[in-house]
Amino acid sequence: MLPRLELQNNVDPLVVNFLHELEAQGFSGDIETQYASRLAVATDNSVYQQLPQAVVHPKSTQDVALIGRISCRGDYERVTFSPRGGGTGTNGQSLTKGIVVDLSRYMNNILEINEQEGWVRVQTGVIKDQLNDAVRPYGYFFSPDLSTSNRATLGGMINTDASGQGSLKYGKTSDHVLSVQAVFADGSILESDLSHGLPEQGEYAFDALKVTEQVCREKRQQIIDKFPDLNRFLTGYDLKNAFDEHSDTFDITRVLCGSEGSLAFITEAKLNLTPIPKARCLVNIKYNTFDAALRNAPLMVEAKALSVETVDSKVLNLAKQDIVWHTVSDLITDVAGQEMLGINIVEFAGQDQAENAQLVASLTQSLDDMMAKGEAGIIGYQVCDDLASINRIYNMRKKAVGLLGAAKGRAKPVPFTEDTCVPPENLADFIAEFRELLDSKQLAYGMFGHVDAGVLHVRPALDLCDPQQEKMMHEISDQVVKLVAKYGGLMWGEHGKGYRSEYGPEFFGTELFNELRRVKAAFDPHNKMNPGKICTPLDSDFELVKVSDTKRGYFDRQIDVKVRDSFKQAMECNGNGLCFNYDTASPMCPSMKVTADRRHSPKGRAGLVREWLRQLTEQGIDILDLEHQALISSTPVKSMIDRVRNRFNRNKEYDFSHEVYEAMNGCLACKACASQCPIKVDVPSFRSRFLNIYHTRYQRPAKDYLVANIETMLPMMAKAPRIVNGVIKQKWVQSLTASTVGYVDTPLLSTPILAKRTRKIEGFDLRKLSALSEQERERYVLIVQDPFTTYYDADVVEDFVKLVQRLGHTPVILPFKPNGKAQHIKGFLKQFSDTAKTTAAFLEQVSELNIPMVGVDPALVLCYRDEYAEILGPDRGDFEVLSVHEWLLPRLNSFTASKVKQDEPWYLLGHCTEKTRMPNSEKQWGEIFTHFGGRLESVPVGCCGMAGTFGHEVDKLQMSKDIYALSWRPRLDDLPKERCLITGYSCRSQVKRFEHYKAKHPLQALLHLV
Repeated sequence: MLPRLELQNNVDPLVVNFLHELEAQGFSGDIETQYASRLAVATDNSVYQQLPQAVVHPKSTQDVALIGRISCRGDYERVTFSPRGGGTGTNGQSLTKGIVVDLSRYMNNILEINEQEGWVRVQTGVIKDQLNDAVRPYGYFFSPDLSTSNRATLGGMINTDASGQGSLKYGKTSDHVLSVQAVFADGSILESDLSHGLPEQGEYAFDALKVTEQVCREKRQQIIDKFPDLNRFLTGYDLKNAFDEHSDTFDITRVLCGSEGSLAFITEAKLNLTPIPKARCLVNIKYNTFDAALRNAPLMVEAKALSVETVDSKVLNLAKQDIVWHTVSDLITDVAGQEMLGINIVEFAGQDQAENAQLVASLTQSLDDMMAKGEAGIIGYQVCDDLASINRIYNMRKKAVGLLGAAKGRAKPVPFTEDTCVPPENLADFIAEFRELLDSKQLAYGMFGHVDAGVLHVRPALDLCDPQQEKMMHEISDQVVKLVAKYGGLMWGEHGKGYRSEYGPEFFGTELFNELRRVKAAFDPHNKMNPGKICTPLDSDFELVKVSDTKRGYFDRQIDVKVRDSFKQAMECNGNGLCFNYDTASPMCPSMKVTADRRHSPKGRAGLVREWLRQLTEQGIDILDLEHQALISSTPVKSMIDRVRNRFNRNKEYDFSHEVYEAMNGCLACKACASQCPIKVDVPSFRSRFLNIYHTRYQRPAKDYLVANIETMLPMMAKAPRIVNGVIKQKWVQSLTASTVGYVDTPLLSTPILAKRTRKIEGFDLRKLSALSEQERERYVLIVQDPFTTYYDADVVEDFVKLVQRLGHTPVILPFKPNGKAQHIKGFLKQFSDTAKTTAAFLEQVSELNIPMVGVDPALVLCYRDEYAEILGPDRGDFEVLSVHEWLLPRLNSFTASKVKQDEPWYLLGHCTEKTRMPNSEKQWGEIFTHFGGRLESVPVGCCGMAGTFGHEVDKLQMSKDIYALSWRPRLDDLPKERCLITGYSCRSQVKRFEHYKAKHPLQALLHLV
């Protein structure tokens, strides 16, 4: 039986008192002290882990000011803070032992757009892509571009002075910040453009203005001499650009940009916008070596390109193994007889189409000349000038960071030297020496970067669970600092300092570093703001954070290596945060999108499982044996009694497993993370394993048994469907079901049942089918039933029978065999294993007929491929169940094409699991419709919120509604409902529930075309 996990890191009583007073004084946001919430923000996209005391989510600048005012009291002097946005930092910038102040949950509003003057005012929890979506209709965009743009907040961009692709022309974030609203550690508020007047004497803001301007003026020459003349910025603090010698003016905005939250909270910002280019074109240049790509890059800069992005073969090969490659495979094709070991992605953009075309033509002519002479290692190039294709290429490039983390083996590429910056003319030589350093330690690595700006992204592969390799990381870090200095560059050119702050004194020298400390002391004399980052207040003995500080690997290595390997779908999460994607049409992760709670994300859930495994290991529990026993043995009566008692006592005694359960309970098991996440964090997989073990101690709720046994019950219910439906319709039955079982909106059984609808077609007879010749079998189709379409949506199966017949084939419906997916979702792994074995054995036997087996619901079809393979391994057998479009597409040439083309389109809303596990499915449905004279347009939607039975559970109902409202409701509101087609039964069921009409499956629309 699973033991109770009492271990937790208790909150400092002083912080508890502070939080109680904060709430009593009118703080309107959320205050979270539970262990799981703190763990969810104990990591970011770096290798570090630091557990905070609490997490607070302010709703307004006044909330943030209240935090400062109360904490400024003497009795709360040691209460500290760190602002946090998207948590995408690669150097632990937002990690803290104090209180995390997360501005992303509520302070994410766009406050004002000035179209005439081209600026916008925002709260700093706004996500970069969210801002661009808002200003695009006005012809503008916020130009600093980074790979995490779909989850990085503007506050995070300001605090790290983010730049990214296109920075030679568009500059860094600080070049676009007109002013900010800053809240100091004493609660004083400053508008950095002084539009609200000067701060009052005695406020921190007053001293900050006075002292920082004094430093900038008096130390001007030292500042100019030390700050490198690079396109990038060294973060903390930008004293060079804060003072303008020509106008003799000082702008504190530039000091706050890049300060990593160590000076003040940035709650609002006024940003200038850039007109969207009217002409864009990419030239993807292919090379036979990565060095050739690097050395050829200056030519692209001279050709007046907007940006030059370089990617090596390591990253390219990882991309080819990812779901993203199907979107770009035709845009970056292989070169016959040549190995592509590097590419330069060169963009030209501007307001003049002809001028842009001339620049592209000039470059391609140069490329043709070099290729003809066999120069520069160029083996080919492709030109791409449509916006959709350009965006697809950049999406692939943006995913590169995460893709590196998906490398096989225990050693994973880790960030600590990934944003070095040297003058572009030194880049190739610098990289050659960098490679020598990494090769001398026999490390694997991938490289990509902004070669036009001299920025290189490289992440050596290390196993930080190994203390010796962690030590090697520290050694490499020290050596790279010396190497970039040799080539006139920076260790931290783009991603901030964070835990690399220890290198600050050496870089700046004692005199200038003390001036930075003087600035810190003026802003934050008691070191309350993100302590240890950038620098510490002058005349204090506070210490800087260090590269050698505590990392995730320290905790992970406490877990038995066999357990780590077994649970790698959780263990390998590197915190890249793609699961925080702002886009509502992105399938991953629906629960995170509606709750804005980091626990309810793949990253959050993976982190909780890691800690759960660690605590179990700490108690001496053999986790794999405990899981094995749960899979093979039935539950004794005494254990059942204990489980019931434990369930009733769960609110009386703390158990960390409950916190993990709460996070897992909100997962829809949609499987989007298993393919959308670049690391392939598969929450439904380790969620089912967790539930299986959790319920060895705690009795399951009644609804779980209902869900797990639904496939056994349905055939019996279908013997009297009208009686069953009559009972279900009774309001008192619905009320009783909701209150006792926790189940709502029970669907009605199809009437007449499928067996009656299809009684005229040939029945399944294994002997008869075996006796057919191979040629005769080619005309047959075996229809694999699933519980939901067979019993709740029988007209879909009936129409598939008609479609098969109309296409000249003979349909045969296989006997109903439980699929078991619901059992897997609820963690009934023993029962699921039994179900999968039985059904797999039957399907393998049938597959020997060599007749296509086809299922109509994509989620259930995919279960045979994914969950069956997972639970059965080699025992799954060799059989294949196709989805409808997979059966149709390769046979199109044998079906008569329509000569009449319909003008009115159909609209396809795909099932989220199908879209992520079969990324070409929507495109393939489009090809099928085109063949038969129809026109099919894909509608971008995420999860519908039903997810099997998830949406029927009382405790999930509101979340289900909220998820549906994200993308499905607004899309359906804009479309003719009678032309909307939906592949998934769950999605059709959800639409029927909320829109009160029955949508069709695409195969049903084909009946109108064939």
